[in-house]
Amino acid sequence: MLDGAEAVPPPEGPTAIIETPYEIGQDNIQGEGPIPFDIHNPVFAISAATILIFTLGTIVLQYLTAVPPVGGVAQPSGVETFFTGMRGWLTSRLDWFFLLAGNVFVVLCLFLVVSPLGKVRLGGPEATPDFSLTGWFAMLFAAGMGIGLMFYGVSEPLGHFQAALGGPVMGEDGLRTDWAPLDGAPGDEMGARRLAMAATIFHWGLHPWAIYAVVALALALFAYNKGLPLTMRSVFYPIFGERVWGWPGHVIDILAVFATIFGLATSLGFGAEQATAGLNFLFGIGDGMTVKIVLIVAITGVATISVVAGVEKGVKFLSEVNMVLFIVLLFFVILTGPTWSIITGFFGNLAVYARDLLPLSNPFGRTDDNFRQGWTAFYWAWWISWSPFVGMFIARVSRGRTVREFLMAVLIVPSLVSVLWMTAMGGTAITQLLGGASDAASAVLPLQLFEMLEELPLHQISSFVGIVLVIVFFVTSSDSGSLVIDTIAAGGKVHAPVPQRVFWASFEGMVAIALLLGGGLTALQAMAVSTGLPFTIVLLGAVWAIIRGLMDEHREVIAA
Repeated sequence: MLDGAEAVPPPEGPTAIIETPYEIGQDNIQGEGPIPFDIHNPVFAISAATILIFTLGTIVLQYLTAVPPVGGVAQPSGVETFFTGMRGWLTSRLDWFFLLAGNVFVVLCLFLVVSPLGKVRLGGPEATPDFSLTGWFAMLFAAGMGIGLMFYGVSEPLGHFQAALGGPVMGEDGLRTDWAPLDGAPGDEMGARRLAMAATIFHWGLHPWAIYAVVALALALFAYNKGLPLTMRSVFYPIFGERVWGWPGHVIDILAVFATIFGLATSLGFGAEQATAGLNFLFGIGDGMTVKIVLIVAITGVATISVVAGVEKGVKFLSEVNMVLFIVLLFFVILTGPTWSIITGFFGNLAVYARDLLPLSNPFGRTDDNFRQGWTAFYWAWWISWSPFVGMFIARVSRGRTVREFLMAVLIVPSLVSVLWMTAMGGTAITQLLGGASDAASAVLPLQLFEMLEELPLHQISSFVGIVLVIVFFVTSSDSGSLVIDTIAAGGKVHAPVPQRVFWASFEGMVAIALLLGGGLTALQAMAVSTGLPFTIVLLGAVWAIIRGLMDEHREVIAA
């Protein structure tokens, strides 16, 4: 093993280990001096150059294609129009593909839970867990938290409720123009509320966590049981053999870098929108593009300091702060909001989710195009683009668990946390709307959380906590994301030089700024969808590799 590479712990007990002459980092280019580097050739160079060209090109084209305001109303630039069209084309033409892929991942996870393959232990039959059950659950809980929960916790249930209550609206061409899920619940407040929560939980429950579980299981299996590097290319050894260390593997890792950095940039852009809206709401600092850019630069700087401090002092400390603030805000809303409605709603929402899971998962024969394409297809692409980041984190803390134990925990624990959060935040906003408080419902998307909190006691304190939480999520996402991207771009090394992680953390901020300038939220969503598409194909290939790898492990254990 080359110097600087952290060896994956060897399997304990009989496993179907893959013998390969490849060593982690053997294709890397290394350098010493004031800025040391240890980068994989050509994954680092192609990824970095492509992202840099895209970032600079977006900013330049935004300037060149800018359109003067008409009657004081801002007009979309050519770049904004392009991103809007790209997102619409991808989600309208390929929504069936994203929905089918999401269903495949869920079915795979459920099959492995009940099949004999679920008995396979990650790390070998004699491996013991690296973390206690409580500590492991806490880390899965932390992995499930993100800027998305803050951004959509109020707006998504509220939006679905209003659309469902209004029911289907037909256009002149005979197609629906509303955004209601399924057939809506026109005029039925309770029915609309239940459908809204079922649709929201659908987007934050089993499907996204099945996507993450597939990536995490694939990485853990081929690293801990097969003895291969902790990178996406290792998963495809059963398909490509030794060629996986050549161009087929380079393409897979480059796609993983693209998906991760644009998925992170989407989250960072959402965080900047919401943090800016919150600061303007409390302190009146303005919410223009300049403020958002300054905020992204400042928070990226904090993330860079955290990267330099290291995992133990940086990421771990901020993650603990994150956890505390999240729990404080959640229980504050439960205690000061409609407490009984939230508690009963939690169990009721799980029931309606189970009732509507199959109709919401169906990719064919539906008329709710706006909901299916604008919400579900976007979400699945976004989760897939995030999956290398979240999957690698989960894989690194799950050694020693059986596949069955691993999948049940990864699917259930974070899903329940998400359901509780959405029930508390979204359910409170819906209750307020039904009680006559419509400020949250009429506010712009990034502001809805703060308008909901304003109806509760101590709203200035809770809103400030919400802003801090968004910012800390922003920092931890950038920090942790740079570690994962750097591991991939360093050929599987997890202790590459710090300047490389600083480089990737800075890049994430640059991409977020470029996308905000080039079309705002629509541009962010467009790039999440466009990078999620090719990586969906990668993950479908990983499904076959996982089954093949687990079958070999099962036979090895039986033979022993």
